[in-house]
Amino acid sequence: MRADQAGPADGAVVTVTGGAGPGTGAGPLVDVRRSRRRSRTVSAYRDGDRTVVLIPARFSRAEEREWVERMVSRLDAADRRRNPAEDDLLERARELSRRHLDDLARPVSVTWVDNQQHRWGSCTPADASIRLSTRLQGVPGWVLDYVLLHELAHLLVPTHSRAFWALLESYPRTERARGFLAGLDHVAGRDPEAEADDAPADPSTGPARGAAVREDDEADPARSTG
Repeated sequence: MRADQAGPADGAVVTVTGGAGPGTGAGPLVDVRRSRRRSRTVSAYRDGDRTVVLIPARFSRAEEREWVERMVSRLDAADRRRNPAEDDLLERARELSRRHLDDLARPVSVTWVDNQQHRWGSCTPADASIRLSTRLQGVPGWVLDYVLLHELAHLLVPTHSRAFWALLESYPRTERARGFLAGLDHVAGRDPEAEADDAPADPSTGPARGAAVREDDEADPARSTG
């Protein structure tokens, strides 16, 4: 390796703007950290508003740029999966309906809301709208898919009856996702058995709104899911 190809010394931290190279353009900040203890592996993680990329000390400048761009792209893709935009949520919900509900549930909108502190999701069958709590942002994708599927099933069956739970049987991670959400409730000091309506009631939809539990419902151990 020629001297003009070599990167900074072991342990040096180079701050990259925009993910392309030091001091090039506006964009997210990236700290590149080199180590002689790394032979081939590259890793990256978020640290506040920065991305930290760990690379072998032997990497050239060109290899550094290549791997910074690659790792930032991977982290960005993971962020989009965990915190999808609302248009992406709608398409994701429609795909789940096609895959697990024979395309019977036809959502019109899926939105993030911050006024649901006791529910993970809710829906209005009358206008086929679904709302997801912003508390779900950052959960694994399979947990988010479960909550979406849960609300899609409510578009078809508004109660937590046996017919409702039968709609979720084809989703393989239902029980695991419910346990994950119950754990989040426990850590936050919330009682998953306490049903609360965080959003103003919509009188036009009556008892079918969201997951409002009625006397003929089956018990729902993950009731805050919607």
